Amino acid sequence: MEKINRTLKRIASSENFQKRYEKMRQETLSHPDVKSFILEHQDELNKDSIEKGLNKLYEYINQSKECNKCESLDGCINMMKGYQPELVLVRNTIDVRYERCPRKIMDEEKRKNEKLIKSLYVPKDILNATFEDLEHDDNRIDAIQKSLSFILNYEQGKPAKGLFLYGEFGVGKSYLLGAIANKLAKKQISSMIVYVPELLREMKSSIADSTLNEKIEALKKEPILMLDDIGAEAMSSWTRDEVLGPILQFRMLESLPTFFTSNFDLKGLEHHLTYSQRGEEEKMKARRIMERIRTLSQPVLVDGPNRR
Repeated sequence: MEKINRTLKRIASSENFQKRYEKMRQETLSHPDVKSFILEHQDELNKDSIEKGLNKLYEYINQSKECNKCESLDGCINMMKGYQPELVLVRNTIDVRYERCPRKIMDEEKRKNEKLIKSLYVPKDILNATFEDLEHDDNRIDAIQKSLSFILNYEQGKPAKGLFLYGEFGVGKSYLLGAIANKLAKKQISSMIVYVPELLREMKSSIADSTLNEKIEALKKEPILMLDDIGAEAMSSWTRDEVLGPILQFRMLESLPTFFTSNFDLKGLEHHLTYSQRGEEEKMKARRIMERIRTLSQPVLVDGPNRR
């Protein structure tokens, strides 16, 4: 029986193998990222070390970077799902290191926040909302245009103010939030939608298990926060001043984009925030909250028939 080393040597010397190898070699070395890496480390690499590292370079070019070849995290084509390759030099030897890809980072952050705030849950139709499915009628066109303008400005790193979407029950305000969130997700931008009445109920129960401050901190620092149906809750002085107040104050000072939906316009919401469940009238405290909301967002009317 022919020895394995002799067999491998014979295969490697065959004409077809040499042609395939040379094609692979040229494809690898002509890749822009590989050329850039070799140029960056030209003082540390020589012809021999590049040839020895060819398999690592080939491994690198055939995988997705920045999720550019993957439709989703589940559909990741990489050797390590959810991790993208990076070329590195270790003691003058070419190697590949794997780091979490943008979708993996966003998914882990989302899971972390979902575990932290149970009231994050919103209906599936809102989570799956898209601008393509929205009815682009005259009643919504202003809100849609301002939403798309926000996404474009934010992606380009320009100052981007959130929106205060107000209108009657069932006109699609929450659905629009979902469409914005999904559009942002496709651009690898994290956001969080929170149903306010449920959130405030959750916050009250969090006092007992000492997780209140942790949850408030998460809401303060979320890159893009969407507070759905503010004004639908039974307002208390505590939830207004100790929960909403600190969250909005921090986001205002840090210029973090914040969206709101409400059945009230700004004047109506201020009236709602003025009176607590006990019937106390606290105009100054309500005005402080409204000042933060006005600073964080621009009001946009969403009109039309009840689509529910």
